[in-house]
Amino acid sequence: MFYFFKAAAIGIVTVPAAIATIVFGFFDPHGKRVYGISRLWAWAILRIGGVSFKVHGLNHLSAKQPYVFMVNHQSNIDIPVLVQALPGFQLRWIAKKELLWVPFFGWAMWAAKHIAVDRSDRSDALAVLAKARRQMDHGISIVVFPEGTRSSDGRLLPFKRGGFLLAVKTKMPIVPVTINGTGKILPKGDWRTRRGEIEITVGTPISMENYRPGTIRQLAAEVHRRVAQQLWSTSETAEARAERGGAAVAAPAPIENRTL
Repeated sequence: MFYFFKAAAIGIVTVPAAIATIVFGFFDPHGKRVYGISRLWAWAILRIGGVSFKVHGLNHLSAKQPYVFMVNHQSNIDIPVLVQALPGFQLRWIAKKELLWVPFFGWAMWAAKHIAVDRSDRSDALAVLAKARRQMDHGISIVVFPEGTRSSDGRLLPFKRGGFLLAVKTKMPIVPVTINGTGKILPKGDWRTRRGEIEITVGTPISMENYRPGTIRQLAAEVHRRVAQQLWSTSETAEARAERGGAAVAAPAPIENRTL
């Protein structure tokens, strides 16, 4: 019954926040003003869920520089976690267009100027690239979940190439980000939000100076390695990791040869 109350509270917070975003988003060409609503929503979701977090590595970043954040994906709660963990940045997601049909949440994504991609249409990649470039020209950072879906067991999946092409084309630095713990708090396929602590590790930005479309495979392998380096193994606790003083390193996986 406790989980039903939490789910109801999350719904009560989400619906008015989405409505406000939709209404004011019509008058906000880049979604920069309504982003404050997203931050308030994310804060409320985490408080209701009893979720806390620690962030490492924010000192690597400059609030004046937009980035392409490449993040592992374990849970739907990754989104509010990132909004709160990266407070100095305006964030927009590249997400599959099917999410826009989700009542309230998807409509608010559209109004807040997040970027939807049709994965069944390869020609849509050019439109996505143009939209992302316009957002970054206005100081907005782009978040990409390069696995393309949530990992069901916490292991890092192969990376899709689209986000890397975006970074190379726009010459925006890639920041590898590793999230640990969200898979246990809200597992894939479950609706019950559990209490717990999340750890977010922000890596050193990777300059696109020496990369081009022909070197995307090498770039993806490097980002995959950096994200995996900070990822806990599926059986490892934060305490055990701290005791041994290192990170569980997963073997690099190949990228999938898909556009986005």
